[in-house]
Amino acid sequence: MPNTHLGKVETVSVEQYTSSETSTIFPNPQLSELSIITQFYPPDYAATGQLIAELAAQLQSLGMQVKIFTGQPGYAFKNNKAPQKQIDKGVHIQRTRTTQIWSKRIRGKALNGLFFCFRAGLHLLRSVNRSQILVLTTAPPYLTILGYLAHLCFGQRYICLLYDLYPDVAVELGVVSRQNPLVKFWDWINCKVWKKADAIIVLSSTMKDRIAAKSPEIEEKITVIQNWADPNFIKPLDKNENWFAREFNLLEKFTVLYSGNMGRCHDMNTIMEAAIELRDEPIQFVFIGGGAKRESCIKKVRELGLNNCVFLPYQDKAVLPYSLTACDLSLVSVTAGMEGIVAPSKFYGILAAGSPVAVVCESHSYLRQLLAEAKCGVAFDNGEGTQLAQFIRLLASEPELAHRMGDAGRQYLEAKLTPEIIAKQYFTTLSKVKV
Repeated sequence: MPNTHLGKVETVSVEQYTSSETSTIFPNPQLSELSIITQFYPPDYAATGQLIAELAAQLQSLGMQVKIFTGQPGYAFKNNKAPQKQIDKGVHIQRTRTTQIWSKRIRGKALNGLFFCFRAGLHLLRSVNRSQILVLTTAPPYLTILGYLAHLCFGQRYICLLYDLYPDVAVELGVVSRQNPLVKFWDWINCKVWKKADAIIVLSSTMKDRIAAKSPEIEEKITVIQNWADPNFIKPLDKNENWFAREFNLLEKFTVLYSGNMGRCHDMNTIMEAAIELRDEPIQFVFIGGGAKRESCIKKVRELGLNNCVFLPYQDKAVLPYSLTACDLSLVSVTAGMEGIVAPSKFYGILAAGSPVAVVCESHSYLRQLLAEAKCGVAFDNGEGTQLAQFIRLLASEPELAHRMGDAGRQYLEAKLTPEIIAKQYFTTLSKVKV
């Protein structure tokens, strides 16, 4: 799902937290309360926050009392401050102050993450509750260490929800060497954290394999639960009836869409190679979002004088049903070496939109299995820009083929990857934890 922010939520004061709101009878009396700690949460448009918000609402509807501890918005559109305490769809949300030092640089993000961890640690000290299950995400990457410390100090039960795998991300991106003492220490402390965790939830089979290779003795406690998209929110829409397509002149040409983060973990070079090859054909590329590689893509377009590329900023969540359906083909890409380290959430929104998809990834990627099962698109190796261009030409010349792929992807999502279906998988895993 592309990075966007949630709409308006119900705001209440602390005094409005009534006993009637917290006296729900839970299906599992041993799991009466779930406390999720994550740095990003709506109105931030970070994908991890969006997913946590949707998951929390679903788990609340299944009978769990869910509390969120998060930061103030750091990457929201015009909202740089949200209520300190809030209830949204029954979920209790508490926000702490957010530090934004060099927020667009890797070191700045790492430092800001450390400040959030410090505040989250103080929150745990003030509100430690052994009757609740603690869920810690990898936003920031070292947040799960708090669960380990809380377990050692208070016997706190905790679950690790791993969206990305660190320090592997930093190593593969060349930020640090694999032989760096910090990397070795981080791997060592990760194994300690994972061994004491009651469960570890990951987004893909390849991520599970990487973790099991580091710590084979914990393999049985690792559960793979995929991300999702809401088919009731994002629905197929004919491009000719789509105001977004009209507003940005996307009706006349075959439109290829990349929506979401253009970060260091995403292979933009292969996509740009395809755009260069198709520069003189009635095909246009639309890039929606931001990220570390966005400016380099824009620079290349200017240097080469490409007329077939359009760059738009992140869109409000309310626009998603229109931006995702304003195309004829959607793209997903993962940089070589990042398989099992990251898992692109945008894939699921594409399925909901009923769009065919082209994925640029490694040969052993879990995304290839998803494509094969859903019959919704084709995968390409990193660097196969020419092959990607040929596939785009094929779909442009055979719209019925594109339509069939899009329909198949939508049907697959409705059958296996809705918020309700995935939330039940989380509920099952969480309910196994004894408090």
